Amino acid sequence: MSTARIDRARLAHELSATVRLALPLIGAQLAAIGSNVVDAMLAGHLGAHTLGAVAVGGNVWSMAIVISIGVMMAVPASVSHLDGAQRRHEVGALLQQVLWIAWVLGAVLWWAVRHTAPLLTAIGVTPDLRGSVQDFLHAISWGAPALTMYFALRGLSEGLSLTRPSLYFSLGGLMLLAPLGYVLMYGKLGLPAMGARGSGIATATVLWIEMLGFALYIRRHPNYRGLGLEGAWQRPRLRPIGEVLHLGMPMAASLVMEAGLFSATGLVISRLGDTVVAGHQVALNVVSVAFMVPLGLAMAITIRVGNAAGRRDRVAVRYAGFGGIGLTLITQLVSCSLLLGLPGVIAGLYTRDAAVVAVATQLLVLAGIFQFSDGIQAVSNGALRGLKDTRVPMLITAFAYWLVGMPVGWWLSFHAHLGARGMWIGLIAGLSMAAVLLFARFYRAAMAPGRLSTTVPTDT
Repeated sequence: MSTARIDRARLAHELSATVRLALPLIGAQLAAIGSNVVDAMLAGHLGAHTLGAVAVGGNVWSMAIVISIGVMMAVPASVSHLDGAQRRHEVGALLQQVLWIAWVLGAVLWWAVRHTAPLLTAIGVTPDLRGSVQDFLHAISWGAPALTMYFALRGLSEGLSLTRPSLYFSLGGLMLLAPLGYVLMYGKLGLPAMGARGSGIATATVLWIEMLGFALYIRRHPNYRGLGLEGAWQRPRLRPIGEVLHLGMPMAASLVMEAGLFSATGLVISRLGDTVVAGHQVALNVVSVAFMVPLGLAMAITIRVGNAAGRRDRVAVRYAGFGGIGLTLITQLVSCSLLLGLPGVIAGLYTRDAAVVAVATQLLVLAGIFQFSDGIQAVSNGALRGLKDTRVPMLITAFAYWLVGMPVGWWLSFHAHLGARGMWIGLIAGLSMAAVLLFARFYRAAMAPGRLSTTVPTDT
């Protein structure tokens, strides 16, 4: 797609469509981050013990969230293909098979979250804290089936380019969590104060409300008619389930590897002292919020590319993919400018400790440098998901994060004596390698001559 051949009107239409899809998704992701903030604020006012229990338990629970999101990312990709191929009537049958996966995955995650005692011991959680962490995890585990089904329903809606419901239900859940968590954690309305356990119960309850509300919304709203949702319930069928897992499992593995890289970075930095750890946590929180923008764009690009691929329209794939990547460069320029220009001001919003602010300021400058890499790797991966290309991207992320990023960070931290800065330079190296390789793979797929040939599920 050379500049001489760009249809400016078509590009403007594509960018507009991507932004309309992405804004609600960005808002939904920010609402999810907001839930973590609410939990931390409520727990913090109950003391360091409760805050520590919720923080440690939340880190374990976040892996269940990552796995659920990863597997269910196959849903919007598959649904957008069917929508683009004018096969909307097959979506209902596909959803039934996805819900079978969600129920089984939810049960597995329920069991896993309840049996984390060996993990808590291995990572060095103190015995006095371990009991409260397990209370939190036992309570929140009951939300695992609702979590997986919620992401299945959300994936259905997003695959049809209906992204506003994701925002509405995420914000609704956030608004419910604060008062419910307050009542259960602090013991209001005649209930006993349950601390960390109350936080877990509140989150699990909100997840079930969100899931049931989304299901009812899909059942009643006219936007979801003509999808075959009214058909008789089908037994599990190996072929469509296999196709979804073939797409979803590599996505889940990629997300786990990326989340694992940041978690491992935190564990390595924990050896450098409390002040460095605090500065790292401040910088990581800022980066997590900033990442919601390219992540929302990546989800939107998956939908646009998937819809074009379902129509077997390679030119439309190019406009959707490259247009979205260009849009991401603009958003990342903004975040890069803020992080490079105002790192001390941003760090100062989190703490008044001068030593912590100094560490966080250094790390935020490095975070500003990898904003472009982080954005490009996220949206390139999103575009590849739209083409149902997930296995090679999984291998790329494994190589970039764990064979480039982590070794470089470790060496710079402890052999070059750069401390936390070394680990964050390792993040720059890993994310940059992922960005280059993932973009190159999408470029090769999109620019190949001829009409697009892609696999669309045929037996759902």
